[in-house]
Formats: sequence, C-alpha cells, structure tokens
Amino acid sequence: MPTSLSVNLNKVALLRNQRDLPYPRVIEMARICIGAGCHGITVHPRPDERHITRRDVRELKALLGRHPTIEFNIEGYPSDDFLALVAEVRPEQVTLVPDAPDQRTSDHGWDIPTNRALLEKVIGRLRAHGARVSLFVDADPAMAAEAASVGADRVELYTGPYHFALMKGEAAAILPSYRAAAEAAQKAGLGVNAGHDLNLDNLAGFLDAVPQVLEVSIGHAITADALIMGMANAVAAYLAVLNHAGRQRG
Repeated sequence: MPTSLSVNLNKVALLRNQRDLPYPRVIEMARICIGAGCHGITVHPRPDERHITRRDVRELKALLGRHPTIEFNIEGYPSDDFLALVAEVRPEQVTLVPDAPDQRTSDHGWDIPTNRALLEKVIGRLRAHGARVSLFVDADPAMAAEAASVGADRVELYTGPYHFALMKGEAAAILPSYRAAAEAAQKAGLGVNAGHDLNLDNLAGFLDAVPQVLEVSIGHAITADALIMGMANAVAAYLAVLNHAGRQRG
C-alpha cells in the first residue's frame, strides 16, 4: 500500500495572517487538497496563533466530518491549551512535538526518557479521546522502545537532517540511521510516519531507503510548489511519488 499523504496547511495560514485579510482561506485550500486525493490534513497550532488559529482547527474539523476517510492530524506541544483544543476537536491522530512556545519550527525530536512522566500522562489522556498518538523523534533507534513504553502508537521521524544531508551530498551517510530507527519502531509494534523538509526532490529517495513509512506530512514544500503549479497539481505530484514508491515496494 502506498504511503499516505497528509497536507500541512500551516504555511497557507501564515500567508493569510501576514495581512488583515481573510484570504487565502485555509478551509478552501483543504477542500482543494481533498479533491486532489490527499489522505489527511495536518495543522500545527501554536500558542500565538501566528499561522493556524483555533478557529481554523474547528472549521477544518467540521469540513472533515463530511469526509470520513480523510484523517485529521493535529501537531503540537502538549500544553494545557493544546490538550483542551484536542479534547474538543477529537482528531484521528495527535502528533506530539517538543517545541518551545516561541520556536519558529520543529527542529528536534523528543528525549523520551527525560520527559517520560509528561508523555505517559498526556498519551493516556489522548488515547482516552480515541486519538492515535505519534511522537516526533530523531533518527535514533533507541527512541523506538522508549516511545512504545510510554504508550505511543507511532513515531514521526524528523527528516530535516536528511534534507540538509542530501543538499551536501551526504544522504548515504545518514539514511541508514533512519532505516534502523524505522525497523526498531516496527519491532516495538509502532507505526512509522515521517515529516519535515520533505519535497519532490528528496521524497522518493527517502521512501526507497525507509519503506516502512506509513504517512508523510508535508507543508512548506507543497505550499511552495503550489505557488508554481497550483495546489491540486502539487498534491497530485506528491501522490505520484508516493504511488510509485508503493509500486516499487510491491
């Protein structure tokens, strides 16, 4: 089965929020993505609402309620406000990330042993709401058993380092750690997601090296590509990569 594509709409919201105008509309872009065949919608609301707002989250939930096959993935640090929003909206998946409130973007995975008490408590609450829980982790095989031990269902491999290694011609040196982390996650009974800085130039190579990936979440690159080719065509281009990778896996 091909890897699923969840489109992150944060950058669409960021563009809108640069001006006191109601466009581009996040909800309309979600409709386009769904119409183009994406499998999920991802948002990462932050406390200052600099891109995705609470209102966006609620509107997207209402939209996705009419598309039951499209999963809603909400990412974020498990603050009280974030957990309250998730409890209200009840997404299919919650991806927990270790971001500081003022952090520009995610740039590292969880140190699970250091945050064990927090993660065990939070994951218990989220699973009680019916959510699948994924932990954002670095390409460290040791984190797989740790993620399973705190009750996670999946891990999301932070792929930023892979992107920058590929730019320097060093991807071959870093990809084995991603594969080892994915294999360790599967051995621990976890599903494997991946995200951050994946794009049309590097996605196929990553999936070839790490075929265990069930879902990729892509936002910045797909929004940039949409400026050139339109969002529907951009979604189609990523789906073509994912479908080809799926066929290669047999």
